This record gives sequence, structure tokens and C-alpha cells, in this order.
Amino acid sequence: MASDRKTVAFIVDQLAAAGDVSAKLMFGEYGLYCDGRMVAMICDDQLFVKPTAGGRAFAGVIDEAPPYPGAKPCLLVNADRWDDAEWLAQLVRISTAELQMPKPKKPKGTKV
Repeated sequence: MASDRKTVAFIVDQLAAAGDVSAKLMFGEYGLYCDGRMVAMICDDQLFVKPTAGGRAFAGVIDEAPPYPGAKPCLLVNADRWDDAEWLAQLVRISTAELQMPKPKKPKGTKV
């Protein structure tokens, strides 16, 4: 089941204070990016944040589950926490700070 665009838009709005946040459609679901790093996914209208030591410490007791079959477990943020924009933005800010920037892509057609 694909995630509802309204759900994605709501979560992106709630994360406005975390930094430069955007959502990209990926295989029928959404990847959430903050300051150029993929930090979370929205799959089946559920929010999964990439696990980091700081994110786990900040979130406290939180369920972990894979966002799709075969994926590594992520922090599963309950929908009742989505209304707390300050908490949600802080979780994403902390997690983003611990994630590496993606490697730059090589231009197509160049050989090394």
C-alpha cells in the first residue's frame, strides 16, 4: 500500500525546523531528506527514521521495524508523536548530524 501524499506533506511540514527537508518518491513510497542526507522513510503511512546512537538516546523507548521486507530495522515513530513538531524535528536534526553525506555522483559518460 503506497503512502498518502497528505501524510507525506504533513510530516515534511512538521519537520520544517529540522533543516532543509524534502521528500522524494522512491518505488511507490517516500524517502525523507534533511540537509542532503536521507534520514527517514515513509512507507505504508508509517514514519521510519534511520537509527543512530543519538537518535535512539533522544527517542527513548521506541519500537524498531524494517520499513519494507529485507530492510534493516529503523526507528518506528508512532503517528501520535507526529503532532509534536518540536520533538520530531529534534529527532531528525540529531539523526541527520550523525549520518554521512552521500558520495557525489560521477558524471555519466566519463571513464576513470
